[in-house]
Amino acid sequence: MAIKQCLACGQSFQPRQQVPLQTYCSAPSCQQHRKRQWRLNKLKTDPDYQENQQRAQQSWIERNPDYWHQYRESHPKYADRNRTLQRTRNTKAKINRIGNMDASTPAKLLPSGIYRLSLVTETNIAKMDVWTLEITVHACECRP
Repeated sequence: MAIKQCLACGQSFQPRQQVPLQTYCSAPSCQQHRKRQWRLNKLKTDPDYQENQQRAQQSWIERNPDYWHQYRESHPKYADRNRTLQRTRNTKAKINRIGNMDASTPAKLLPSGIYRLSLVTETNIAKMDVWTLEITVHACECRP
Protein backbone atom coordinates (compact mmCIF):
# COMPACT_ATOMS: atom_id res chain seq x y z
CA MET A 1 0.00 0.00 0.00
CA ALA A 2 1.29 3.51 -0.87
CA ILE A 3 2.62 5.99 1.65
CA LYS A 4 0.22 8.89 2.27
CA GLN A 5 0.53 12.34 3.77
CA CYS A 6 -1.56 13.16 6.87
CA LEU A 7 -4.10 15.94 6.28
CA ALA A 8 -3.58 17.27 9.81
CA CYS A 9 0.17 17.23 10.48
CA GLY A 10 1.53 16.73 6.96
CA GLN A 11 3.74 13.79 7.99
CA SER A 12 4.00 10.69 5.84
CA PHE A 13 2.33 7.54 7.14
CA GLN A 14 1.49 4.00 6.07
CA PRO A 15 -2.31 3.52 5.98
CA ARG A 16 -3.69 0.42 7.67
CA GLN A 17 -4.69 -2.38 5.30
CA GLN A 18 -8.18 -2.40 6.80
CA VAL A 19 -8.63 1.33 6.00
CA PRO A 20 -7.42 1.90 2.44
CA LEU A 21 -8.95 5.42 2.28
CA GLN A 22 -7.24 6.54 5.51
CA THR A 23 -6.18 10.20 5.28
CA TYR A 24 -4.99 10.93 8.84
CA CYS A 25 -2.12 9.31 10.70
CA SER A 26 -2.70 7.60 14.04
CA ALA A 27 -1.27 10.42 16.22
CA PRO A 28 -3.84 11.38 18.88
CA SER A 29 -3.81 15.07 17.87
CA CYS A 30 -4.42 14.12 14.21
CA GLN A 31 -7.27 11.80 15.16
CA GLN A 32 -8.75 14.58 17.28
CA HIS A 33 -8.50 16.92 14.28
CA ARG A 34 -10.18 14.29 12.06
CA LYS A 35 -13.07 13.90 14.51
CA ARG A 36 -13.46 17.67 14.86
CA GLN A 37 -13.61 18.06 11.07
CA TRP A 38 -16.17 15.26 10.80
CA ARG A 39 -18.33 16.88 13.48
CA LEU A 40 -18.18 20.34 11.86
CA ASN A 41 -19.09 18.87 8.49
CA LYS A 42 -21.92 16.86 10.03
CA LEU A 43 -23.28 20.00 11.73
CA LYS A 44 -23.25 21.85 8.40
CA THR A 45 -24.81 19.12 6.28
CA ASP A 46 -27.12 17.07 8.53
CA PRO A 47 -30.13 18.93 10.01
CA ASP A 48 -31.09 15.92 12.17
CA TYR A 49 -27.61 15.80 13.73
CA GLN A 50 -27.67 19.55 14.29
CA GLU A 51 -31.08 19.38 15.98
CA ASN A 52 -29.94 16.46 18.16
CA GLN A 53 -26.84 18.38 19.24
CA GLN A 54 -28.94 21.43 20.11
CA ARG A 55 -31.32 19.31 22.18
CA ALA A 56 -28.43 17.64 23.99
CA GLN A 57 -26.81 20.99 24.73
CA GLN A 58 -30.09 22.48 25.97
CA SER A 59 -30.66 19.44 28.18
CA TRP A 60 -27.16 19.79 29.68
CA ILE A 61 -27.76 23.51 30.35
CA GLU A 62 -31.02 22.69 32.13
CA ARG A 63 -29.26 20.08 34.31
CA ASN A 64 -26.34 22.46 35.08
CA PRO A 65 -27.84 25.97 35.27
CA ASP A 66 -25.10 27.45 37.49
CA TYR A 67 -22.12 25.95 35.66
CA TRP A 68 -20.81 29.12 34.00
CA HIS A 69 -21.40 31.25 37.10
CA GLN A 70 -19.43 28.78 39.21
CA TYR A 71 -16.73 28.45 36.55
CA ARG A 72 -16.18 32.23 36.43
CA GLU A 73 -16.05 32.37 40.23
CA SER A 74 -13.47 29.58 40.40
CA HIS A 75 -11.41 30.93 37.45
CA PRO A 76 -11.10 34.71 38.03
CA LYS A 77 -8.20 35.08 35.56
CA TYR A 78 -10.36 33.56 32.81
CA ALA A 79 -13.26 35.87 33.67
CA ASP A 80 -11.02 38.98 33.71
CA ARG A 81 -9.38 38.04 30.41
CA ASN A 82 -12.74 37.35 28.79
CA ARG A 83 -14.13 40.67 30.08
CA THR A 84 -11.14 42.55 28.63
CA LEU A 85 -11.38 40.76 25.27
CA GLN A 86 -15.13 41.43 25.11
CA ARG A 87 -14.54 45.16 25.64
CA THR A 88 -12.04 45.08 22.76
CA ARG A 89 -14.52 43.25 20.52
CA ASN A 90 -17.26 45.74 21.41
CA THR A 91 -14.97 48.67 20.59
CA LYS A 92 -14.01 47.14 17.23
CA ALA A 93 -17.67 46.51 16.41
CA LYS A 94 -18.45 50.20 16.96
CA ILE A 95 -15.45 51.39 14.90
CA ASN A 96 -15.68 48.96 11.96
CA ARG A 97 -19.23 49.67 10.88
CA ILE A 98 -18.17 51.05 7.48
CA GLY A 99 -18.49 48.46 4.74
CA ASN A 100 -19.69 45.59 6.93
CA MET A 101 -22.35 43.31 5.54
CA ASP A 102 -25.87 44.63 6.11
CA ALA A 103 -24.56 47.48 8.27
CA SER A 104 -26.21 50.29 6.34
CA THR A 105 -29.44 51.63 7.81
CA PRO A 106 -30.45 54.91 6.17
CA ALA A 107 -31.63 57.67 8.50
CA LYS A 108 -34.30 58.65 5.96
CA LEU A 109 -35.94 55.98 3.80
CA LEU A 110 -35.97 56.62 0.06
CA PRO A 111 -39.43 57.10 -1.44
CA SER A 112 -40.70 54.73 -4.14
CA GLY A 113 -39.32 55.60 -7.52
CA ILE A 114 -36.77 54.76 -10.19
CA TYR A 115 -33.13 55.14 -9.22
CA ARG A 116 -29.83 54.63 -10.97
CA LEU A 117 -27.17 52.76 -9.00
CA SER A 118 -23.57 53.50 -10.01
CA LEU A 119 -20.66 51.49 -8.70
CA VAL A 120 -18.09 53.69 -6.97
CA THR A 121 -14.70 52.03 -7.34
CA GLU A 122 -12.38 54.61 -5.79
CA THR A 123 -13.10 53.68 -2.17
CA ASN A 124 -11.05 51.07 -0.33
CA ILE A 125 -13.12 50.86 2.85
CA ALA A 126 -15.48 48.03 1.96
CA LYS A 127 -14.76 44.52 3.17
CA MET A 128 -15.19 41.27 1.28
CA ASP A 129 -17.65 41.61 -1.62
CA VAL A 130 -19.48 44.74 -0.46
CA TRP A 131 -20.22 47.28 -3.18
CA THR A 132 -20.15 51.03 -2.64
CA LEU A 133 -22.89 52.64 -4.72
CA GLU A 134 -24.02 56.13 -5.65
CA ILE A 135 -27.80 56.51 -5.88
CA THR A 136 -29.17 59.00 -8.42
CA VAL A 137 -32.88 59.79 -8.71
CA HIS A 138 -34.41 59.25 -12.18
CA ALA A 139 -38.08 59.45 -11.39
CA CYS A 140 -39.82 59.41 -8.08
CA GLU A 141 -43.32 59.50 -6.68
CA CYS A 142 -42.29 62.14 -4.15
CA ARG A 143 -44.97 63.62 -1.98
CA PRO A 144 -44.64 67.27 -0.90
